[in-house]
Amino acid sequence: MPDAMERYLFDLNGYLVLRNAIDPEHLRALNEGIDALLPLEIGEWSGYVHGHNYGDDDGFNLQQIYEGGEPFERLIDHPAWIQHVKHFVGGEGTFDWHHGPLFIDENFATLRGPGEAIGLHSGGHLAVKRNQYRYYNGFFRCGQINILLALTNIGPGDGSTMVIPGSHKANLEHPEAERRQMRGEEASVDGVTGAIEVHLAAGDALLFVDAIMHGSARRSSAGIRRTIVYRYGPSWGNFRHGYQPSPELLARLTPKRRQIVQPQQLIPRAPQKQT
Repeated sequence: MPDAMERYLFDLNGYLVLRNAIDPEHLRALNEGIDALLPLEIGEWSGYVHGHNYGDDDGFNLQQIYEGGEPFERLIDHPAWIQHVKHFVGGEGTFDWHHGPLFIDENFATLRGPGEAIGLHSGGHLAVKRNQYRYYNGFFRCGQINILLALTNIGPGDGSTMVIPGSHKANLEHPEAERRQMRGEEASVDGVTGAIEVHLAAGDALLFVDAIMHGSARRSSAGIRRTIVYRYGPSWGNFRHGYQPSPELLARLTPKRRQIVQPQQLIPRAPQKQT
């Protein structure tokens, strides 16, 4: 559960940094799990993990990364962030906690090399229901809370995630947004007025509401920046893309994890004989 200062800073800025969110052994297992899925091209499958990108020089994504094995499954309800996520998505006491309030609508690992970046996107001015920020009657009601987990050190020159603090509550569009947005003329957040780099050590996690304006700096360092993103929202949401969890994954998950991955169970109905 976030403490009073975390609640204040999240409301003020739209994000929190969770230091040392996972331990070194878990970090090693995640990187080894990604290595085992590679090489993979865009559009190809490795088991139930799909090669993907967003159509720009934004790197390479391994979609449905929670299908990659137990180390990735452990992230679904990781204790370093799951209570924070529940609190900011719904507000404690506003859901039936036995059934669980959460749903992961997208989960992926990103590999980003030299010259790659993702442009500026989101912002409170858009008022998008899916990713909106709300605080009402003493409770947070956020449409989407993202956990971005660093699997490598991400400092100056490493293509850091960049955010514009407070922009989750902005009423006006950023004057530089059109040129710097995804698939824009200059799709990165380098030099955008008001934006800051969020530097992370491997094993740290960035928690942020998706309504905050965010993107990344362009990587100038050698090597590959590795991150994992799990996007959490209310249990009545749907998948962002057309992916579905595999029967094998659902069969081996704990009940709590399965509830987050597939919160709604289909109700079978056999056709009735007409009389």
